[in-house]
Amino acid sequence: MTDVKKRIIEEIKQWDSIIILRHVRPDPDAIGSQAGLKELILTFFPDKKVYLGGETEPSLSFLSEMDEISEETFEQSLVIACDTANTERIDDERYQKASKLIKIDHHPEVDRYGDIQWVSTDASSTCEMITELYLELSNDTPENDLARLLYAGIVADTGRFKFSNTTEKTFRYASFLINASFSRDEIHEKLYEKKRNVMKLEGFVLSNVDVMPSGAAAIKLTKSVLENYQVTSKDSSAIVNCFSTLEGLKAWVFFVEEEDIIRVRLRSKEPIINTLAEQYNGGGHPMASGASVATWEEADELIKKLNQLCEDAS
Repeated sequence: MTDVKKRIIEEIKQWDSIIILRHVRPDPDAIGSQAGLKELILTFFPDKKVYLGGETEPSLSFLSEMDEISEETFEQSLVIACDTANTERIDDERYQKASKLIKIDHHPEVDRYGDIQWVSTDASSTCEMITELYLELSNDTPENDLARLLYAGIVADTGRFKFSNTTEKTFRYASFLINASFSRDEIHEKLYEKKRNVMKLEGFVLSNVDVMPSGAAAIKLTKSVLENYQVTSKDSSAIVNCFSTLEGLKAWVFFVEEEDIIRVRLRSKEPIINTLAEQYNGGGHPMASGASVATWEEADELIKKLNQLCEDAS
């Protein structure tokens, strides 16, 4: 058993109460790793009290819902933050009340936080890391719900095994998980189904995306556009890759106007874009990152820098 995983398991053994958190605006890997870790702990240590913290995300409630947690419980619990590179994005500031904090994440490190840190940027997803943690304890087929949660996060963060973060280990772990009895069809349907208004917005995006000769592309979704299609900012995240198969495309950016900021979603096939995201209050993976800007002028500045990155990648 590797040292950091051994330390995490030994720490879990010491606590009667454990709270598991993840990042704000969660995706399937965040929820899957968070809820999957809870199921892992209860599998091997059934007498523990384990809570899931943060806001429930309605679109992902089919994976898991969150718990109501008191201030007193935070003060008496071990806290584990999954899939979160920096403390600013942990979806409950009360983590600071805990006497011990563990970080489990696969993003490039932004904040070095926690009493124990397990950061593996080679992992496709944090769900892949939780699978690895499970395999340190047992080679038996995991319980159905545990396997379902971890498989969903791996599928989502690898783009159904299409992204370059998919490795031999990813396939091996996915193969291990599907030995359990859960419906892969149902997971795929739930992860990728779209509301009718979102599909209409997708048509708008495909008709209006600005593609530059460099291979960079950009689309601006203003509040008026969102209102016209009756779509929320969160809803729009479902179509960030809708033109990813466009010939000659190297990198692209979605701008989504919210009440107080403009949300930025960056994706790439060639140039590294997480360093660009870091210039605009964000970060993430080399090929998939998020950020935010305050004005459309700042958005235009970001587009120019993305265009330059694509030109340099020629």
